[in-house]
Order: sequence, then C-alpha cells, then structure tokens
Amino acid sequence: MVKFTADQMRNMMDYPSNIRCLSVIAHVDHGKSTLTDSLVSKAGIIAAKNAGDARFTDTRQDEQDRCITIKSTGISMYFEYDIRDYFRDMRDGNEKAKKSAVEEWVETIEEEGPQKYLINLIDSPGHVDFSSEVTAALRVTDGALVVVDCIEGVCVQTETVLRQALAELIKPVLHVNKLDRVFLELHLDPEEAYQSFNKAIETVNVVIATYQNSILLEKEGLDMQVHPEEGTVSFGSGLQQWAFTLRSFAIKYASKFGMPVRKLMGKLWGDNFYNPKTNKFTRKNKTNELDRCFVQFIMHPIAKMITNVIELKKE
Repeated sequence: MVKFTADQMRNMMDYPSNIRCLSVIAHVDHGKSTLTDSLVSKAGIIAAKNAGDARFTDTRQDEQDRCITIKSTGISMYFEYDIRDYFRDMRDGNEKAKKSAVEEWVETIEEEGPQKYLINLIDSPGHVDFSSEVTAALRVTDGALVVVDCIEGVCVQTETVLRQALAELIKPVLHVNKLDRVFLELHLDPEEAYQSFNKAIETVNVVIATYQNSILLEKEGLDMQVHPEEGTVSFGSGLQQWAFTLRSFAIKYASKFGMPVRKLMGKLWGDNFYNPKTNKFTRKNKTNELDRCFVQFIMHPIAKMITNVIELKKE
C-alpha cells in the first residue's frame, strides 16, 4: 500500500477548489439519476422543484423516453465544506492517537472558513446491458457512491457494480435511498425499517468482503467495507431531497448527552438502547420495552415531521 506524507498530501491537494471525481453506481431503478438531480439542485444548477423530474444527466432523447440512463454523463458542482470539523469529531477527543497523513494535512489548512470543492459527478447506467459505461466511469473517478433501495436491498446489478468498483481499486460509500417509501408507501414499523436498512448494509459488506478477498485488497491493508457508525453510510430520499448520516444526528444530540460526536455515532447504530428512566445507554433489552437508539432518536423524529407535513400542522 502506498503511503503519503503530510507534505505530499498538501501538494496533491494544492490546486484550485480541491477537485473530486465521483461515480454514482447502483442497480437499475434504485434512484441514481433522481439522487443526482437532488445534488445538482443543491449546487444551485437547477431549481429544487424540478429535481427528480428533470433527470438532468439523462441528456439523450431515448433516455428521457425510457426513463433509464444509457450513457454515463458527468457534471461539475461547487460545494463548500469544512473538513476540519469532520476530523475533530472523528478523533473523539483522543489527541494522543497517532495522526494519519490526511489529518496532518488537514491541520495545515488555515482558519479561513469552509474549503471549496469542485465535485465532478458521473451518473452511470444501472442496466446490465450498459455495464461497460460503469467501468469507464469508475476508471476516471476517485470514489464511488453506491445507491441501494432501502426496501429492495442489494440486487444483482448492485453486486456487479461493487465488483467493478473494487476491481478498479475504488473505495465505495453507501447511500440507502428511497426512505420516503418507508413512511408513505409501506408504512413500516420503525424497527422493521431499521432491520431492512441493516440487512442492506450487511449484504453490501458481504459482497465487498467477497471480492476484496479475491483481489487481495485485505493483504494491502485496505478496508473497503462501509459502516454507518463511521460515517460511510448515508440515508435519505433523492426524490424528496433530504438525507442524513449518523453524524448529522450525533451533532444535534452531543450536547444533550454530554458525549463526543464520534462516541455517540456508535450508540446510534446496532443493538444500543436508551433507558429514559435511568438516563443511560444499554445493550440489554430482554423485555423489549426499549426502542433501539436509531429508532428512538432518528426514525421517530423523522416520522413525526413527515406526519405533521402531510397533515399541514405548520405550528
């Protein structure tokens, strides 16, 4: 595995706007183009009301007619983000731990506000007949955004695109999409919804582990798996243009619980429960009286907000 020093990292990043290249990959109809529309809208390129219907990256007439992506299409978007805040949260107050080259580079960034990024995003096809377009897209990108339908989970082409990404040594991050289906279409119990999300993420990691082993990435010390508690999984609805990571909610709750963001992220996933009577987190729930933290602190507030919006309860 190639390791870079802080100076090398700084030299590589020392160009206008810190350019990043990403591919959006997924099974057909899992929401790649709609999610891309939402990101394009967030960048101010199209109006929010047109996102989802515009299919901005489907530029060909046959793509518009069939509502599928046939050719990979790239678009450049400008974003600002303060990466220093992310690493401050991730260190969890452990300043004695050895810092990576990336963290050393981050510390050299002057206190001048959020960093400017130019994101080159490629929306690739999901249909198996156009898998060559996915390979072409992955070969020119730094990372892959894998989109999975939260209800359908990992499908055949999801496994194919993951294998293609790993073969090109591309590290994936996961977006669990179409959460609006949970609340508006299927009316799933929050615990059932969590189990559906968890199954999708575990299946993705099984696929990654399988192919990671076959191309000897483990021997190189590269871990390509995704974990919600580490911030490499996001959840949301591309159609309704909202999304979150566990870090998003951990930041909101950190002061309430007096707990570092990184530690609280670990509590918001898995078999962790909060007992309001004792004001303590626990992993024991023998009588099933307690909701897991993900359900209690994330799913319930979102469900309540969606209900209020539908019923027009503005107050």
